[in-house]
Amino acid sequence: MAEVGVVSGDRVVALVGNPRSGSRTLGAAVEVAETVAKRAGHGEPVTVVDLSALGAHLFAPAPSPRAEIARELVTGADVLVVASPTYKGTYTGLLKAFLDGLPSRALAGTVALPLLVMGDPRHALAVEVHLRPLLVELGALVPTPGLALVEADLPRLQELLEPWQAQVEPYVTAAPADFR
Repeated sequence: MAEVGVVSGDRVVALVGNPRSGSRTLGAAVEVAETVAKRAGHGEPVTVVDLSALGAHLFAPAPSPRAEIARELVTGADVLVVASPTYKGTYTGLLKAFLDGLPSRALAGTVALPLLVMGDPRHALAVEVHLRPLLVELGALVPTPGLALVEADLPRLQELLEPWQAQVEPYVTAAPADFR
């Protein structure tokens, strides 16, 4: 796994919008991305764009090279896992600020897999109602239901991923040639 705050690989990218470094959201996003990549037969390492390391760069008055590198990694992904904790019933402002910096249709042809980590299952629809439309607006193909994970269930994440992964695998395996 490579991280940004620096760079590598490009096929499967995990974009993490938690403002806290070392968060449970980061751990879940990496595990989901690595599972998706492995099951789909992608040989490259997963790249992680951890926005907790880029917050100041996203809000700087002048364009930041670090933020631009992160955006290039995200827009170059074939498969993009987009993860955020649920704040006030939706994704974080940090994730929104990062995605707002992308050009129109920047994710065209990218298979995007939305993931929200939440404290309460009552927020489960936020992944479909808020995060999916944002990714679609950016041109991403979001072929399956997003993944809504309750924090208390994170210790059994691999077990929870099995049925979701069965839905995701055909789309991830076909990416990118079939969708670009």
